[in-house]
Amino acid sequence: MKDAQSAGAYGRTNWRRFAVAVGVPAVVAGGLVLALANGALAASFVIAGEQFKLSASKLVGEGFTQYSGELETKDGTVPAAMSGIEGATLNDLCQSVAVGPVTLRIEAGDDPARPVKATDLLIGMSKLGGDAEFKNMQIGLDAGTLDAAQDEAKGAPGAFGQQATSVTIHNLRQQAYYTSASTFTLNGMSLELHVGGKHECYYED
Repeated sequence: MKDAQSAGAYGRTNWRRFAVAVGVPAVVAGGLVLALANGALAASFVIAGEQFKLSASKLVGEGFTQYSGELETKDGTVPAAMSGIEGATLNDLCQSVAVGPVTLRIEAGDDPARPVKATDLLIGMSKLGGDAEFKNMQIGLDAGTLDAAQDEAKGAPGAFGQQATSVTIHNLRQQAYYTSASTFTLNGMSLELHVGGKHECYYED
């Protein structure tokens, strides 16, 4: 890991932009608590607009909802697939955000006996991959009526939605704009700031 002083040689990193972007994983590392208005996600807050990557060898979630939504940035709105999970455990979690030559990388939960734990997860993503199994899946519901996860994890009335009582995803690969949780317990956490090289959690084939 190289320190921030070595970044001067590159001279191309917008540090204000980077500070906003790393705010998402940095705040998650400390436990993020947000109150969200039902069906008013886009108007509730403004996101940085930078996407970050998250990977895990396994995610097990109880109470799952998914619906289409929008997130507001300073330049307008971006479409996002919104997912809510009432309670989740993750093994071998990695989260990274890259801006220019600088990458912030967080890892946790590499001990199978001490996985990462989260409650009331709400994720605004653009990509999701892995081997997934859903139990008691319902597809094509009114997004405003979703009730499998926490109260905030539902969309606008009349929009498309789906839900399941549980979800298991192996080899999770996710690209997202935003994540919040009532509690986020990162057992065995490590945080590193890298300058140069390839340090994101995964790369597309």
